[in-house]
Amino acid sequence: MSNQSTTAKQLEVKRIVDVLSRAIAQHRLRPGCRLIEAQIVDALNANRNHVQVALQRLAMLRIVDIEPNRGAMVSQPSAKEAREIFIARRAIERAIVENISPDMMRRHRHRVVSQLRVERDATSASDRRAIVRELSEFHLLLAEICGNQVLSEILANLMVRSSLIVALYQRNDVPSCQSAEHQAIVTALEAGDKQQAVAVLQEHLIKLEAQLELEEPSPGEINLRQALADL
Repeated sequence: MSNQSTTAKQLEVKRIVDVLSRAIAQHRLRPGCRLIEAQIVDALNANRNHVQVALQRLAMLRIVDIEPNRGAMVSQPSAKEAREIFIARRAIERAIVENISPDMMRRHRHRVVSQLRVERDATSASDRRAIVRELSEFHLLLAEICGNQVLSEILANLMVRSSLIVALYQRNDVPSCQSAEHQAIVTALEAGDKQQAVAVLQEHLIKLEAQLELEEPSPGEINLRQALADL
C-alpha cells in the first residue's frame, strides 16, 4: 500500500472516530447503545473495514466496548470508573490551568469571549445537546490555549468518558456545568492568579461529581442514522 493510500485510510478512520466521539459526547449515542457496523457504514457513507478499525480504536480509548458475539456498544462506565475519571480530570485540568499565562489568554481572548457567550446562550435555551456540547467545549478550549498536545489529547478522551458518566448518572434537574464558574476561571487566568484559577476549577469539578447519582440505569434503543446525522 502506498503512503498516500495509508494516509487516506488514516484520515478516514479519524473522521469516523471523531464523528462517533462527538455523537457520544453530545449524548446522541447513549451508554449501552449498540453500534451496528452496517448502520454506521450507511449513516457515514464509510468503508466497513474503516468502521471496524475506528471502533477498535474507540475501544482502546475505553469509549466503546467490543464483546464476542455481541459486537460493539457505547461503554457504560461503572460508578468506580466515574469517580476515577473525575480524579483524573482534576489532575489533568489542574496541569492545564497551571500552564496558562495571561499572555496566552490575551492571544486567545476573542475565542474565549465568544465561547463564554455561546455557552451562556446555550444554557438559556432548552436544547440539552447544545448545552452539553458548549459547556464541555470550554474545558477543551483551555487545553488548546495551554498548548500542551499530550494534555489536550488526554483531556479529550476524559471529556467523552465524562459525557458517558453524565448520561448515566446525572440528576435530570441539574445542569452539567455552570457558565458563571467558567467566567471565574477566565477572570483569574487573565489576572495571572493561577492559584485562584486552580481553586475555582477544582471546586467546579467537585461540584460536577457531586451532581451524580451513582446507580446503574438500563440503556434504551437508539436510531444510529438519526444520531449520526450532520456530524
